[in-house]
Amino acid sequence: MKTAIITREGYLKLKEELDHLWRVERPIITEKVAWAASLGDRSENADYKENKRKLREIDRRVRYLSKRIEQIKVVDYSPQQEGKVFFGAWVEVENEDGEEKRIRIVGYDEIFFGIKDYISIDSPMARALLKKEVDDEVVVRTPEGESVWFVTAIEYETQS
Repeated sequence: MKTAIITREGYLKLKEELDHLWRVERPIITEKVAWAASLGDRSENADYKENKRKLREIDRRVRYLSKRIEQIKVVDYSPQQEGKVFFGAWVEVENEDGEEKRIRIVGYDEIFFGIKDYISIDSPMARALLKKEVDDEVVVRTPEGESVWFVTAIEYETQS
């Protein structure tokens, strides 16, 4: 099950996407469908079929976002988090081979924003990192096996 929490930035992006789909994308596609339908025979009308498909995709995404935005809880930064890994943290880790990663622990919905350094709070890495401090050793258990990482830095983005 997906944990229903999100960062403030993630919440605003979802709201922005919903607004864009509803106010910009959907009216454009609806207009194209109406135009294509006015041409007559819809069975042979590729414009009509393609734009109806796009409209269904937009409507599906609008329904999902509307429902999801109601379900999720925004988790803002709190000064008590300093020094430990919690939701929303940027964490730098290094393994025994010297491989380094900088990742941010975010909500499930945020990992699809195309930001490669974001990992879900539900991932094995995030679960292992929670409540750890700089210089702590972290054992991450995945289906591929165990890996050992060391926390080298923890940072939070504060709301301005």
